[in-house]
Amino acid sequence: MKVSLDDIRQAQTRIAPHIRKTPLMEATTVAEPPTPARLWLKLENLQVTGSFKARGATSKLLTLPPAELAAGVVTASGGNHGLATARAATMAKVPATIYVPENVAPYKVDKLRAMGAKVIVTGSVWNETNRFATAFAEETGAAYFHPFADPAVVAGQGSLALEILEERPGLTAVLIAIGGGGLITGMAIALKALKPSIRIIGVEPVGCPTFHASIEAGHVVPVQKVTTRVATMACAETDPEVFELSSSLIDEVVLIEDEDMVSAARYLWSEFGLAADLSGAAAIAALRTGRVAFSKGDEVCALVCGAGTEGIPGGR
Repeated sequence: MKVSLDDIRQAQTRIAPHIRKTPLMEATTVAEPPTPARLWLKLENLQVTGSFKARGATSKLLTLPPAELAAGVVTASGGNHGLATARAATMAKVPATIYVPENVAPYKVDKLRAMGAKVIVTGSVWNETNRFATAFAEETGAAYFHPFADPAVVAGQGSLALEILEERPGLTAVLIAIGGGGLITGMAIALKALKPSIRIIGVEPVGCPTFHASIEAGHVVPVQKVTTRVATMACAETDPEVFELSSSLIDEVVLIEDEDMVSAARYLWSEFGLAADLSGAAAIAALRTGRVAFSKGDEVCALVCGAGTEGIPGGR
């Protein structure tokens, strides 16, 4: 797999008419600042379908000829990529079949069905669920939209980095939640090409340290037992080509507990009125728990990469 800065720029142009340029909001006047640094929140929870995944799925869709979409589209997802793929299917006017793991957030299943997608709940983690999705693609001829191991998807996710640096070229660090690794890979390629000094910090659950373990080993290491309940961050094994593209560009990967993300989601709701899912709260959780620290002179961007109700009182 090859993804360059030019590929990311082309993806940004390709998807621009179909996605939102989301706000980059400075986190000011808060009762409990999560860091002494100047902090910016990139609000991809306001993106179409509720996450950055719309970038990658739309990028993928627009590279496919109509004939390849005739039998519909299929994917396996913890929720957010499924929503983005369902929207892509709507754009193409073809059916969508979305496989999701058993720990998927129920409201995301409801949202998928409301979009007209056929939803099949199977498998305890994404890697198991994905086997059913790929088998479906082989049997039916449906176009398979991989959530992270696809150059068009990775390039689409990388468009986020272009938006961020266009507005805040002085950033010293970016915190990025990791599921399968497509987001951090696309963003790392663009960020390091444009600003080699910038720190790229990945955030993973303690219960699924996919990149953390692999970077320490120098090669992809499967997580033997996934214990996180965050479906969007429960990928037991990343793709070797994705890992090869990004591992040398990532400066650090920190681990956080699921409850840290729950607390951070509540913080985002109470302080800013932002409805973030647990992966969307991961970057803030890393700051609030001190897993990564910055000084007053730093300028940091934390991605609020997905929308959800987990931080809202009474949410589920």
